[in-house]
Amino acid sequence: MSLIVAISEVKDSSMAFRQGNITDDILANRLTFLSKNDIILSNTTRIGVTYDGDNYCRYIEINEDQKGKGMQDFDAPTADAIVTRNLNNALFLPLGDCIGAVIFDPSKQIFMMTHLGRHSIEQNGGYKSVRFLVDNYKCDPSELLVWLSPSPGQESYPVYAFNNRSLKDIAFEQLFSAGIIKENITDNPADTAKDSRYFSYSEFLKGNTTINGRYAMVAMMKE
Repeated sequence: MSLIVAISEVKDSSMAFRQGNITDDILANRLTFLSKNDIILSNTTRIGVTYDGDNYCRYIEINEDQKGKGMQDFDAPTADAIVTRNLNNALFLPLGDCIGAVIFDPSKQIFMMTHLGRHSIEQNGGYKSVRFLVDNYKCDPSELLVWLSPSPGQESYPVYAFNNRSLKDIAFEQLFSAGIIKENITDNPADTAKDSRYFSYSEFLKGNTTINGRYAMVAMMKE
C-alpha cells in the first residue's frame, strides 16, 4: 500500500469556484488532473467545506458508499475534514487561500484530509485534527506523516487573531502542540499570493490578479 498526495496548479486549470458551480470545464479539469495521478473520479470524494454556523472543526469518517460524492454535483459530505480507511478512495479538497493538510498513519492505514483556513485555525483546527485521530483511532501523533499545501504568506494574508502571523506558521505551531514531529511534515512552502503557479482568491479580490479559480489537493491510499 502506498499513499498518493498531489496538488494541482494553474496550468491544470481551475478545480472549482467559490460559488461551487460545477461546469463542464470544471469537471473536465478534475478528470484530467485525477487521471494524471492514476485516480478515478468515481473513487473520489470531495470535502464539502461550508461556513454555516460557528463550528469549523467538523470531522467525519466516510465509507465506501460515499465514493464519487460531490465530484460531479453538490452532494459532497459537509465537513472540515474527512477520515477514510478505504483503499482506493481519494479525498479531494479545492483551495483558494486556505491550507489543505493530509495526515497519514502508515501503521493503521488511515488518513485524514483537513481544511485549515482562517476560521479553522482560529479554533485550533490543526491541533484538533490530530487529536481526532488520536482519540478516535488510537493513532500515535509521533508516527503521523503530514503533507501541507501552499498558502499565502504573512504579508498578504495576516491572521489578525494571532498577532498578524501567517496561516502556515500557526498551522505548524498547532500541529507541533498535538505531537506531530517536524521531520514528519512535508511542506509546500509556496506563497500563493506571490507564486503564479497557484490560484489565490484573496489576490483576486484585491485586484492583483484577474485569474479567479481554485487549485486542489488530492490524496489516496493505493493498493
